[in-house]
Parts: sequence; structure tokens; C-alpha cells
Amino acid sequence: MKRQFYFALWMISCFAYGQSSIDLFTLSYKHGFSQPVSGQQANAAENVALLNLKIPIVFSESTIWYNDLTYQGFVVDYDGASSVIDPTRLHGLILQAGLVRKLSETTGFQLLLAPRLMSDFQQLDWQHGQLGGIGLFEKKYSDRLLMRYGLMYNRELFGHMFVPLVFVDWKISERWSINGLLPVFGKLNYQAHPRLGMGLSLFGLITSFQLGDPVYNGDYIERKSVDLSLYGRYRLAGNLHFEARFGYALGRSYRQFNEGDEVDFRITIATFGDDRTQQNVDFSAGPILDIRLVYNLPLD
Repeated sequence: MKRQFYFALWMISCFAYGQSSIDLFTLSYKHGFSQPVSGQQANAAENVALLNLKIPIVFSESTIWYNDLTYQGFVVDYDGASSVIDPTRLHGLILQAGLVRKLSETTGFQLLLAPRLMSDFQQLDWQHGQLGGIGLFEKKYSDRLLMRYGLMYNRELFGHMFVPLVFVDWKISERWSINGLLPVFGKLNYQAHPRLGMGLSLFGLITSFQLGDPVYNGDYIERKSVDLSLYGRYRLAGNLHFEARFGYALGRSYRQFNEGDEVDFRITIATFGDDRTQQNVDFSAGPILDIRLVYNLPLD
């Protein structure tokens, strides 16, 4: 059984990813330090928990069924005097599942369904679910450079969301590399030691959450943030790594809107036809600290 498991992972490296490594399991806790709330005698601090698990199933030498499950929990706590703000507790379950196929030695594609459950977990119903998908075409240019090009779509509570995607896995030199699915996430890495990597990390995504609490009359929260951080990843033992990131949450916001108050559509951060009325107040962007435990499988 163990031999079959590692064979499956080897198949993934050869036919699906072609990249240098893959994070099979990630457990993360992020703290956003307390910042002033606009127009209020109060401060707000953000805490985010993340759990990610990848479970690929190999059908043949050229075909894989890919499964990626992510849970995120968001808590914004306020301290100070205010009559218009409440603690924010949100949850997101995101599944990416679909076909990963090799077309030739240098090309392939990925077609993934990406349904989501985005909610405060109060009075759950079908409105708390969202439908989406991802399509990517893969091209391996050399042993050092793999790229994918495609599009992500999600039917957010604020309307239709399109994100053009470019994946890059580029081993620039023996120590320097770039890896990520831009503009969602990416890393510039310097391998300072066989056990220690460090560099610059980017993570940015816009999501929306249905509020089931009857107090909010069906409103939703739109969360935005671009986390830009310096990071270090240290291999503890085997394939188990500890990672720490320290940086700044650029443009972070949790904005509340009435049910049905939508934009025409959005392409990445560009919004078209946005005349919505915000129902709450913002708190300032600020520094963040993110610590992670990662099981990373090398594929070289």
C-alpha cells in the first residue's frame, strides 16, 4: 500500500504538475495586529485559521483526478466603544476537484470544478453555496520552467468574478526560484541552506460570505486583502516544514452589503458597475504574522 501511494505521487510529479514540489498538507494561523476602526473609538484585530489537504487519484499514466480541500476561518474582534460594529466570524470551505491530463511530454491541461460554502454558519441554506471553476493549459518550456495559463470563475454574492491566471514554476538558478499561481499567490524563494528557504510571499483574493444570522436580513460580507510578506521555511524532519511569514495586509477590508446589492462583474481587482452602499465601517490595514506547518513532497 505504501509503495502504491508513493508511486501515485511520482505519477503526479511526472504527468500533472511537472513542478519541483507540492504542499500536500498545510495548517496555518495568521494574526492581524489590532488597528483603528474608521470613525469609532475602537480597534479591530483579525485572526485567520487555514487547513488545506490535497488528495490526488491516479487513473492512468496520463490522467489524474485532482482533489484539493481548504477550510478557512476568519474572526475579527473589536475592543472599545461602538454601537455599529459587531464581532465578525466567517467560514469558508472550498473544494477544487477535476481532471488533470497530460497531452504530450510538454503540454497538458486542468479542468476543475470549484464549489464553495462561504458563510457565518448561521441558518445554512443553498444561498450560502457558490459555484465556480478553473481551467488551465500547461506548457513545459524546459526542465527549469513550467507555466500554465487560464481563468478562474466564481459566482460571488457581489456578482460574477473572473480572474485570469498564470502559474509559474521557474528554477532561476540553484538557489533562486519563483513559484505561484498569479495573481492569487506566489513566492520568490532563496534556498539559503538545504533545510532553509526564505524570500517574498504574495497572497491576494477577494471572497464573499453569506450572513445567515437573522439580525443582518440576508446581508453579505465581501473580504479583500493582499498579504505581502517576508517568509522563512525550515525543514524540521523528513518532509515536514515550519514556515513563518511577517508582512502587511494591503487593502484589507470586511465590507457588508445588502442582499442582492451587486456589481455588474469583476475582473481580478477591477470592478465594473459598482454602485453598492456599504452597511458597516472599515478598520485599517496593518501588519500580519502567519505561522504554518507544512508537509511538502519534493518531486525532483
